[in-house]
Amino acid sequence: MYEIQSLLHAELLCGEEYLQNEVYSACCSDMMSDVLAYVKDQGVLLTGLINPQVIRTASMMDMICVVFVRDKAPTEEMVELARECGIVVMCSPMRAYEACGHLYYSGLRGNAGDKHV
Repeated sequence: MYEIQSLLHAELLCGEEYLQNEVYSACCSDMMSDVLAYVKDQGVLLTGLINPQVIRTASMMDMICVVFVRDKAPTEEMVELARECGIVVMCSPMRAYEACGHLYYSGLRGNAGDKHV
């Protein structure tokens, strides 16, 4: 996940102890109902939604990282919940489309595949 942080020029808010973990896939959505309904085996969630439900959804889906795009800043309550759940939280200045493009171009796909970052 160090590479994700670098690629997205992201600020790490919590989960430094998990940055050595590898991820194999990612998804992007502001609709947590879509994440629950359609997302399988994703390691990273990119979103612009600032709501505690984002962290709860990521935890339910066994995601290990949430990246808030467009410089959106989660509340301290959300960061604390992520700490309790063992989820890395980052904030990126990039728009969602741009952030997804950078990750995709670097080999991180929507479905679990060969490449990891």
